Amino acid sequence: MKTSTTSIASIRKVALASFVGTTIEWYDFFLYGTASALVFGKLFFPNYDPLMGTLASFGTYAVGFIARPIGGIVCGHYGDRIGRKSMLIFTLLLMGVATALIGCLPTYEQIGIWAPILLIILRLAQGFAVGGEWGGAVLMAVEHAPSSRRGFYGSWPQIGVPAGLLLSTVIFGQIAKLPEPALLSWGWRIAFLLSILLVAVGLFIRLAVVEPPIFNEIKQAGAAARLPVLDTIRQHPKNLLLAMGARVADNASFYIYTVFILTYATTPQIGFARSTVLNAVSLAAVIQVFALPVFGLLSDFMGRRPVYLFGALFSAAFAFPFFWLIERAQTFWLLAAMVIALAIGHASMYGPQASFFSELFGTRVRYTGASLGYQLSSVLAGGLSPLIATDLLRRTGRSWPIALYIVGMALVTAISVFLAGETAHREITSGVKLATEEPVN
Repeated sequence: MKTSTTSIASIRKVALASFVGTTIEWYDFFLYGTASALVFGKLFFPNYDPLMGTLASFGTYAVGFIARPIGGIVCGHYGDRIGRKSMLIFTLLLMGVATALIGCLPTYEQIGIWAPILLIILRLAQGFAVGGEWGGAVLMAVEHAPSSRRGFYGSWPQIGVPAGLLLSTVIFGQIAKLPEPALLSWGWRIAFLLSILLVAVGLFIRLAVVEPPIFNEIKQAGAAARLPVLDTIRQHPKNLLLAMGARVADNASFYIYTVFILTYATTPQIGFARSTVLNAVSLAAVIQVFALPVFGLLSDFMGRRPVYLFGALFSAAFAFPFFWLIERAQTFWLLAAMVIALAIGHASMYGPQASFFSELFGTRVRYTGASLGYQLSSVLAGGLSPLIATDLLRRTGRSWPIALYIVGMALVTAISVFLAGETAHREITSGVKLATEEPVN
């Protein structure tokens, strides 16, 4: 009984550490998106009209997604060979430094073209860090968890996404109340500089966790993969592609609902104040914090595929109603649209995703495989979705092409999840035996 209690306490400690660390990482990453929608266009691209300035700002936002697969490959390589924990500490430090430096950047008026260039470089560093972070965080939770609760504990680092979104939105929402001259001159910098304090908290917690026993077995037996990325492509090509496809709907819709909406809902045609939209995003994020573990737990009982498929099909069905509700230009319907989109549509895909992706790959290449499936899709889906949505709005002035884009992404995900095998009851133990494991198909 004592061993069981100690084991449960250890699992919860690891899950909590994963949650806190990912919250801080995503705070930094999402903060850039909020600033892109509200201030970066004016500060770093002042020579454009407002919508084109926002489009250029979203372009630098998308750059961060380009670096995410690179971070996944590099950190996945060393995470599969050296350890999950060391990569989590590295990525947290890199993200914190890059975010704090963004808060120190001179603007276009001060140093000209060098301002957006330096902004892009630091955004690349953010992308690299978050690309390496996700795989390690979810594996720490999933590989420590009992087989019957991998979906539930795997959802804990996923909770870091809405928690980080909530934290960045609330902090920037308070700062956005400043008069515009103060906001543009120094106010926006405060949110980025706060990252230093958050990273210190995250490091303190992460240094206390230990490597998963499954990985330790591989390392002690000298059975770690020499080139994890090549082994992933050779042993798991089908699952890598299916993971990428499964990722596109939640990723594309999420950044439309949380980043593009800050631009769309505040246009003169809709007329919401930016503080109102930020409050709506915050409320949806709060509810999603509780929804994610529920869907993760449901996937332990029902299987990953049924829960994930529900989310994809629901997102497709709700794409047009989402914009219809926003266009009513009433706060109640804005809140309803955001909560339904994030706490039901997105959460039912994202909750079981960590365990689902982890179970698609063998232990020797799990960090690399899960990271690649997650991050490669992020470039095409999440990174481009605010840019594509803004351009569609600029060209047509209507929301229906954006809704149709969400439907298309949701169908890609539904097909990918349907073609993937059910993974909820697969064993992921015995690291030594996995030195010669068969590909998981």
